[in-house]
Amino acid sequence: MTFFKTLWRDQSGASAAEYALILAIVGTGIALAAWNLGTAIKNSMGSATNCIKNVGTGSAPSANC
Repeated sequence: MTFFKTLWRDQSGASAAEYALILAIVGTGIALAAWNLGTAIKNSMGSATNCIKNVGTGSAPSANC
């Protein structure tokens, strides 16, 4: 607990290593979000493509269309 109290009271500026660590963490978060968003868009486009392909084929449309 003493470590956290000392860290909280520390008034010195951030060093380059700390900035690099923050950049790495934020960059990783952005990369993961972009990856998940890309996957969601890919799945949505695939679903839309299947709905368009099945129009007029006489098959019953699925609940997603």
